[in-house]
Amino acid sequence: MTRVVIATHNQGKVTELRRILAETAPGVELVAYDGPEPVEDGDTFAANALIKARAAAAHTGLPSLADDSGISVDALGGAPGIHSARYAGTRDDDDNIDLLLANLVGVPDRAAHFSCAAALVVPGPDGSTELEHVEYGEWPGAVLEARVGTGGHGYDPVFRPEGETRSSAELTPDEKNAVSHRSRAFRAIAPHVAALAG
Repeated sequence: MTRVVIATHNQGKVTELRRILAETAPGVELVAYDGPEPVEDGDTFAANALIKARAAAAHTGLPSLADDSGISVDALGGAPGIHSARYAGTRDDDDNIDLLLANLVGVPDRAAHFSCAAALVVPGPDGSTELEHVEYGEWPGAVLEARVGTGGHGYDPVFRPEGETRSSAELTPDEKNAVSHRSRAFRAIAPHVAALAG
């Protein structure tokens, strides 16, 4: 088995990625990252995903997968966007949701989409970077007026995917993994991960 580190301390994300990649990258063992978190000061999802993947690859010497994702709301000019995880300044999901809902009180246009950039970084034998690759996924929908459902993580309880009557927090893990932004990005990058195992 080829070991690939998942560059996140978010256990919900680790579980989700293991489910997605189990069927698309056989022969790859995904291991959790236990190193320091880098400063995510990129100005795009792709830039932040690469910052995390490069840091994990440098720390572990292993190929590294990372993503940066968030929700962008049309009526808020695309906010919170790349600041989704720290929107309220506390890095707490409930605080972020509370602020988002407060900023949308009385706003009729609640169109939004989740975005995800998935990055793969493979370190070379001398510590240099042998390979970098980024794929992107998007999941359109709308922001609900209140939380619905208890599954998922992040903004899932207040996001209704396009064509759905349920929030993404009401979808089963398999349903979500078939259509989510993260699923789309990681399914796109999976062949590059699988290639590491030959």
